[in-house]
Amino acid sequence: VAHQKADWVSIHERICQLLIPIRTSVPFLLSEKERKHGTEQLVKRQKYIIDLAYSTAREFVWDGKHQEAIPAALHALRFSTEVYGSNSVQLVPAYLLLAEASTGVGRLPEASKYLSQAQWIVLTTPGCGAAVQGKLHRGLGLFCTAEGNFEQALYHLANDIYLASSTFGLKSVEASGGYFHMANVFFRQNKMDIANSLYAEV
Repeated sequence: VAHQKADWVSIHERICQLLIPIRTSVPFLLSEKERKHGTEQLVKRQKYIIDLAYSTAREFVWDGKHQEAIPAALHALRFSTEVYGSNSVQLVPAYLLLAEASTGVGRLPEASKYLSQAQWIVLTTPGCGAAVQGKLHRGLGLFCTAEGNFEQALYHLANDIYLASSTFGLKSVEASGGYFHMANVFFRQNKMDIANSLYAEV
């Protein structure tokens, strides 16, 4: 009951009506053209749910409501898998969001599992974009910070900043997130001069 309530509060209330046409099977006695149109509409609805579930989960994480983010992120992952396949780079954002939310509620083994899935997809995708690689490094950096492995966290966050800067520019908003998380690591190490310098950079 608690799980159902959490799912309802997180995302199900928003997508419940959208699930009805997705769960309804397409009648077999249709022309090829009608079946093709039905399939296109199904994929369009699934992509809409992916975007809605992902953005909802992202908002919960930003608000520090990590527990509420997990059901929404799981819906984003499930529909992404249905639309793009289980090894698609399109799944990486959902895996990273699940890892961040799991870390936020203290479920580090789960977070590690999600990060491993994301890392495997990135490593096995030829020509994977720098933006996705940067997000992976940020996720790994946040996880290492939660574990208290600050040196490894700084390594991953430095890679995040490098990849974001090379893709979006040195003064980009995308790079500022890496600086912010790196500053937090230095803050936790009591290296206040470096931390303050990085906060100023943000």
